[in-house]
Order: sequence, then C-alpha cells, then structure tokens
Amino acid sequence: MIRVKKEHDLEKRWSKLLLGLEETIGKRPKDLNGVLFLIGVQELGRGNRTFTKEEKQDLMHIAICKVLSLNGYYSLDFIDQEGWPHWKLEKELPHFDILEQEKLLKLSVLTYFEEEFGIEIL
Repeated sequence: MIRVKKEHDLEKRWSKLLLGLEETIGKRPKDLNGVLFLIGVQELGRGNRTFTKEEKQDLMHIAICKVLSLNGYYSLDFIDQEGWPHWKLEKELPHFDILEQEKLLKLSVLTYFEEEFGIEIL
C-alpha cells in the first residue's frame, strides 16, 4: 500500500511539474524525454535554437548526467572549448528495469527543479 501511495505521489508531482513547465514555456513537454531535453538546453546555456539529431542526443546526456549528479552518480568533469559540459561517473548506477530507471530519473528531475530553481513541487 505504501509503495502504491509513493508511486501515486510521484505521478502527482510529475504532473504538477509538467503543468508548471507548460505555463512557463507555453508548451507542455510530452514525456520525460521532453523534460530532459529542456534541462539539457538549460544546462548548455545557449538558449533555444535548432539542434542537430546528434546535438539533441548530447543534450539528453547532459540532462541525465546533471540530474543524476544531484544523487552523486556523476560530477562535472570539464567544459570543452565549444561550451559543452562533460561528466564523469562517480558511482555505478543501480541495475534497474526500465520502469525503475524512469522513476529514478523523474525523482531526480523533480529534485533538479527544486534545488536549481527553488521550485517546491508537492
């Protein structure tokens, strides 16, 4: 019963985040990947522009490393000459199935918005 409540709370908080993003940027991200893309663009710091397919993949990687860095999994290693951050794995990620991976990422994204922007998502 407690696990079901926690999962319900996570989805409730996630929906609240998506609504807040829609109010802020004028468009609701479709899913976790859409939110990760936005975080990647934010962390790159070059504003919203057209990105190549490879750059979009790199932005997703930046976002995943950034949000997981809040749990100690990654640390910023360096920023290259073009301004792209590179991350170093600090501790092995748990071996989760796809649903558990998604939960970890969603919780980490919620923590990102709370810690980086002071947005409390209850």
